[in-house]
Amino acid sequence: MRAARGDDILLLGRDRARLETTAAQCRDRGASRIEVGYIDLLNVGAARAALQAYDEAVPTQCLFIASGLGDIRPDGDLVEDAEPVERLGTVNYLGPTVIAAEIAKHMTRRGNGQIALIGSAAGFHPLPFSIAYSASKAGLARFADALRVAVAPHGVSVTLASPGFINTAAARKVPGPKPFALDVDEAARRIVAATDRGQAHLITPWPFALIRLLERALPRSLSDRLLRALAPKPVLPAD
Repeated sequence: MRAARGDDILLLGRDRARLETTAAQCRDRGASRIEVGYIDLLNVGAARAALQAYDEAVPTQCLFIASGLGDIRPDGDLVEDAEPVERLGTVNYLGPTVIAAEIAKHMTRRGNGQIALIGSAAGFHPLPFSIAYSASKAGLARFADALRVAVAPHGVSVTLASPGFINTAAARKVPGPKPFALDVDEAARRIVAATDRGQAHLITPWPFALIRLLERALPRSLSDRLLRALAPKPVLPAD
């Protein structure tokens, strides 16, 4: 883990308790200095200003943006409500891209840096039961790829990580099977390693890369039917 290398680490997020827990874990692994800040990506302007101020105080060498809200269309609704579409679009796409663009600008001026954006394998597929989530992650993927092409000649690498299922508390609340699920530490290890290599795109675990290829090879009508069939089934109350 990066925290074992004696790096200075800045942790930003909106959950104070989880940030403090993570900071303690980093200290246990040998991080030389940990600073914690509180931002909410729903306020994109404030988040950008905070990152800019932190970067001016201590130049950012490596930036991991791991923000994400998930949502499943309520059973019985034909489409998702507009409010969660706006919320997921802001947290999953707008906030991360604005921050990445701001820090990339500073990194290119300095001639070095690494940026890692955490997307999702869901961004490859038009999930009819999770429209806002899959769309926001698809947008993030295209942004990451375009930013990578733009900044590579200036000494900055951009890595997009597209994991499948990760065994987090939030993921466990979503109904349905979660094949090939990774534990959090293993997912983090793979993402850090890909970032260190300057890898453009990490799809993990590998079956999700195969699923992506297979879906693209199917006729659209068959692909649509399969995606509709994947919708999580409602959990019925016990008798």
